[in-house]
Amino acid sequence: MDVISENRCFGGTQGVYSHRSEATDCDMTFGLFLPEEAEDGPVPVLWYLSGLTCTHENAMVKAGAQAWASEQGLALVFPDTSPRGDTVADDEAYDLGKGAGFYVNATETPWAPHYNMWDYVTEELPRLITGNFAIDEERQSITGHSMGGHGALTMAMRLPGRFRSVSAFAPICHPTAGDWGRKQLQAYLGDAPDAWAAHDATLLMRGEGLDIPLLVDTGSNDQFIDLLMPEAFAEAVNARRVPAQLRLQKGYDHSYFFVSTFMEDHIAFHAEALYS
Repeated sequence: MDVISENRCFGGTQGVYSHRSEATDCDMTFGLFLPEEAEDGPVPVLWYLSGLTCTHENAMVKAGAQAWASEQGLALVFPDTSPRGDTVADDEAYDLGKGAGFYVNATETPWAPHYNMWDYVTEELPRLITGNFAIDEERQSITGHSMGGHGALTMAMRLPGRFRSVSAFAPICHPTAGDWGRKQLQAYLGDAPDAWAAHDATLLMRGEGLDIPLLVDTGSNDQFIDLLMPEAFAEAVNARRVPAQLRLQKGYDHSYFFVSTFMEDHIAFHAEALYS
């Protein structure tokens, strides 16, 4: 693992690191914020999964999360959204290929050799950070924005016991039924309905439900709301009678201005679960 940068930040340290990934068979970069408390021992961690076109850097710079994480004594992990490099397959469209890994393990050509973001985020990167930094592997929560919200919700439901809470900002809620999902799932996973369903938060909620605290914020003026389908997820939550906070925030759009506005709420929500 190589240190790209380490900067003092709200009493803690914001680092950026790179390493060779076995899961994606390429070099990967991630951001990690450690609060001051990490100098004395392992601290709880909140995973932040970013959305389409993003890298590890977008949320790290724009979401305003470090101030609130420092106040609560939480670490933050900012993974990348896809594999990178000259040998990694890509597409001319912004919503497929680099920057659009959708947090799945691809099975189809030409994506399968590198696009294994599910394994990278759920297995390889957790081993790396808990093995090299003062991170408490027993106290973890997850959040994300847009495509990252899709990833956070699906990981929380498919990995029971891994996370103590889950939240999302404007998540892609029902990808098997929308244009942000069907295209990518077919490209990465082929014509395999069961494989698609395993990465659809609405279908997972209908089938399995959720037994950890859940918070979702979506802007009422989100320019992509028809692609996000928050109403489908809300119907599934209600049908399963899962306790949740599902909020439609008046006038907000899909941008990081929206994310940063409600970041304090989300950090406090996760801190309550991580320290309970």
